[in-house]
Amino acid sequence: MITPILTTLAFVRHPDGERVLMCHRVARARDEQHGKYNGLGGKVERDEDVVACIRRELCEEAGLEAVSLRLRGTVSWPGFGRDGSDHFGFIFVVDEFTGEPPAGNDEGVLTWERIDDLPRLPMWEGDRHFVPLVFDEAVPQFHAVLPYRDGRPVGWDVSVLG
Repeated sequence: MITPILTTLAFVRHPDGERVLMCHRVARARDEQHGKYNGLGGKVERDEDVVACIRRELCEEAGLEAVSLRLRGTVSWPGFGRDGSDHFGFIFVVDEFTGEPPAGNDEGVLTWERIDDLPRLPMWEGDRHFVPLVFDEAVPQFHAVLPYRDGRPVGWDVSVLG
């Protein structure tokens, strides 16, 4: 049995449908994600649900209010934390929003990246498994397990709901 840290992760689509808002984590040298690109999100607080969490995180990290969002799937990351802790993430796509993201936040630079260029960006090695599923409209929803050991993925298993 695991008792994971619950997290949320959102990929905010630009109105052109071809780009997504990413954070290039360069603000803090000691950040375990330093130099990597990632969507926006964070840890679920004790008294909030996952939708409230991602809405809060989008507001805090990018000044955006999600108008339309979809749960694309979940990822269980056993052993992901530096201390070997388990994480469990709820992955969203934001199709519509209000607000204008700033150039950056406390974690790094916010940039609109082409969805088809994401595989070329530096990101978590394991993200390469599930990020394509986030944008694959033929996949209604996915639920994955992506175990980590010593900061590296050591497996991948996914179930697709259709």
